[in-house]
Amino acid sequence: MSEDIAQDRSGFEIRARIDTTTPHSARFWNYFVGGKDHYPVDREIGEEIKGIFPGLVDVALTSRRFLGRAVSHLAGEQGIRQFLDIGTGLPTADNTHQVAQRVAPDARIVYVDNDPIVLTHAQALLTSTPEGATAYLDADLYEPESVLRAAARTLDLSRPVALMILNTLGHVADHGQARDLVRRLMAGLAPGSYLVISDSTATSPGMIAASEAYNASGAVPYHVRPVEEIAGFFEGLELVEPGVVRVPEWRPDAAAAEDGEATVDAFCGVGRKA
Repeated sequence: MSEDIAQDRSGFEIRARIDTTTPHSARFWNYFVGGKDHYPVDREIGEEIKGIFPGLVDVALTSRRFLGRAVSHLAGEQGIRQFLDIGTGLPTADNTHQVAQRVAPDARIVYVDNDPIVLTHAQALLTSTPEGATAYLDADLYEPESVLRAAARTLDLSRPVALMILNTLGHVADHGQARDLVRRLMAGLAPGSYLVISDSTATSPGMIAASEAYNASGAVPYHVRPVEEIAGFFEGLELVEPGVVRVPEWRPDAAAAEDGEATVDAFCGVGRKA
């Protein structure tokens, strides 16, 4: 079988896995951040949740802006040149590779997801400066060692890597299992590596109600957690100032300072492996 035929068959198999009859977290989030890659079922639950808790739109937008600030800090101030982004989601503006390579054109980025709707957009992610590299893995968070082995084809895991897990760990219902997955991923990275996490939190009745409505929609459930459980992911790491805080409060720029006027039910942090 030729490579072109194999790729066409693979693409067909991926498209066949896409379910447009139930909401999907990547499409739902894409709708909230102003993207165009969603279906009526995603917009329907999006509008329902806006009615329950309009603040979830602020969570989506401020979390996206946190990504930009965190990547810029790590690439610009800490000299990180390798990024492993797990739970990539659908591409919008200022993806990890775009932010990193603006600061450091030689940065290397590996995106990881196993969602069919995301896979169909992989080509949009597979762009890079000539000096750097960008790769995409069809892989599963629940198999961290396999993720690391595949990422090592693009990244040098003997050198520091920034592990990005943004708005993804809520899909792991059990907090102990989620912590174990993070621990196993960080165990495979060199000293001087960083962990970057942001996630929605159970810090208001509105957010909890929104989560319950989303989970009742037939989508793959997403569980919001107490702030102390978000902080628990950084156990054993050196937290970068200002620690685990609401997403607009992490090293705010002018836009984040404006975001900070509202209470956002999402927390984040960046930690360094000694």
